[in-house]
Amino acid sequence: MILIGNGRLLTRDDSNPWYENGAVLVEGTTIKKTGTTEELKKEYPEAEFVDAKGGLIMPGFINAHEHIYSAMARGLSVKGYNPKGFLDILDGMWWTLDRHLTLEQTRKSAAATYIDSIKNGVTTVFDHHASFGSIENSLFTIEEEAKRLGVRTCLCYEVSDRDGEEKMKASVKENAEFIKYAAKDTTDMVKAMMGMHAQFTLSDKTLELCRENTPEGVGCHIHVAEGIEDLHDCLNKHGKRIVNRLYDFGVLGPKTITAHCIYVNSQEMELLKETDTMVVHNPESNMGNACGCPPTMEIYNRGILTGLGTDGYTHDMTESMKVANVLHKHHLCNPNAAWTEVPGMLFTGNARIANRYFDTPVGVLKEGAAADIIVVDYDPLTPMDHTNANGHILFGVTGKMVVTTMINGKVLMKDRELLHIDEEKEMAECREESKKLWKSING
Repeated sequence: MILIGNGRLLTRDDSNPWYENGAVLVEGTTIKKTGTTEELKKEYPEAEFVDAKGGLIMPGFINAHEHIYSAMARGLSVKGYNPKGFLDILDGMWWTLDRHLTLEQTRKSAAATYIDSIKNGVTTVFDHHASFGSIENSLFTIEEEAKRLGVRTCLCYEVSDRDGEEKMKASVKENAEFIKYAAKDTTDMVKAMMGMHAQFTLSDKTLELCRENTPEGVGCHIHVAEGIEDLHDCLNKHGKRIVNRLYDFGVLGPKTITAHCIYVNSQEMELLKETDTMVVHNPESNMGNACGCPPTMEIYNRGILTGLGTDGYTHDMTESMKVANVLHKHHLCNPNAAWTEVPGMLFTGNARIANRYFDTPVGVLKEGAAADIIVVDYDPLTPMDHTNANGHILFGVTGKMVVTTMINGKVLMKDRELLHIDEEKEMAECREESKKLWKSING
């Protein structure tokens, strides 16, 4: 048994939300008990003690929309890249990058992303992968890295018609085979979805093939109305709006994640609500791509399950939280906007999204929940408890302040040191593969 204690304990459990000097007792892969440090140390003196040193103990973060394939874009300059709009960004940067990725580069991109996730206290990652230069076994390769590094993850491959029918079919096959593989997993550490790019790169035939290869109980992970071009394409080609088209093909539902949802109207929101479809907001990416501000406050307040992701822009969920907070205040010219909605997305929505896939409760520290726990080096200068903890995290915490990360009952990082791998060696290998990738892109 492991006892993490001597810190302010924020459990996210309504029945026992806060302990001023609290501790979490871990047995195996789950939490056995929460309480005060004094009580649990006395009751379980034989437990290995991890000292939080007065820091903040809380559930690990969940990233509901990530892009591992984008890891090696950091610092990349593509010759001739001068985007005039969102489609230029996709084709000039992201599709160019993923068309050149080798399987080994996918592996190292996964390693880099999962390492950075651990270091930022992210314990569960929903990834949406694309590597049209090397499709076969790409999800299995990523899963090998997730398993090696110890991160809970849900994976899918981005089906698209953009590179032709043969690669589209190979993408569907990769999803279908990985879905079957994940269904047999007994660790509750890996799950799978049917991944799709966006409706404007998916023909009716392709959507039908995706549905045929998506078993009962498995949902889709798809970009929806991220750019105005996507909406115009759907209206011009199909005479309907995006959410309506996806509804007609049976894509929506309680196991489906729709990322972005910038250009959706009231009627589409009603469809999302009626089908209990999930929405994930990615504020930094939307702003960085100049795509616009989504009506996320309205989506959330309609009761649609809404979460927060990074879209590969960062692996620090507190960064997404901070940006979402100011984005919607600025966009709505309302200083009261986002105070409850954004923390609701990150701490409640993401947990509910993850718990639609993973069997063990995540995002909460209570008996029987997953032992996914982080310690943040945060000493508040003002009074703090569960009633104002979200404000403390918003204004006082960054991912780099996470000092200890436990996932599935294993301490993966302690005092900012990764315990199970040689981080310097891992990063050196990532740099070598990124050099090869950049050379293949620019010649």
